[in-house]
Order: sequence, then structure tokens, then C-alpha cells
Amino acid sequence: MLRESAISFGYNLDLTVIADTSVATDIPGGNALLRFVDVVVGQSDLSLSDAQQAIITTLGPESFLDAAAVIGNFEMMNRVAEGSGIPIPQQTIDRESEIVNTLGLLDLIKH
Repeated sequence: MLRESAISFGYNLDLTVIADTSVATDIPGGNALLRFVDVVVGQSDLSLSDAQQAIITTLGPESFLDAAAVIGNFEMMNRVAEGSGIPIPQQTIDRESEIVNTLGLLDLIKH
């Protein structure tokens, strides 16, 4: 979904930016959004208020609200899917294998 949105808006999307913050993002406010996500999931020492202010300064208060709502919605969907034991279809695994490999996600479950 993210990839298709980026393409439709004409942005260059390099998914490695998710795993490597030294990679520049072409998405407006992308770096501020990435820092906010890292703070929310506990992968950053940046304060929540600093991450919030960066989004508000870069994209505006409405965008901060949108970003927080998207994170909340994804968290809710993941909890429902995990709690109900929804299997991942093989076609989804095959379709997303490039992203999984690019981001090194298999390494996360091996530990």
C-alpha cells in the first residue's frame, strides 16, 4: 500500500529507510514520521513531545493526528489478527518476500 501510494504521488520510495535511518526519504515529512514511529515502538531515545513537534512543524497538526491514528489502527489490527490466529496466505508471503528480504525481517524472528 505504501509503495503504491508513493508511486501514484511520484515519490521515490526506498524501503531501506525503514531499517536504516541514514537513508534519505523523498516523502514530505518522511524523516519526522519515521522518528515518530520509532519513538512509539520504543526504538528511539527521542522524546515523544519532540517527535510530535517535528511532525507538527513539518506537516502541521492535522498530519500529527493522522499519523497517531494510523499507528493506533495498525496496532489494533495486528492485535486482532494475532489474537484470532489469522493465517497468512502463501500468496501474501510470496508477494511480500521482496520487502521482507530488503528489511531483513526474517532475522527478527530467528532470535
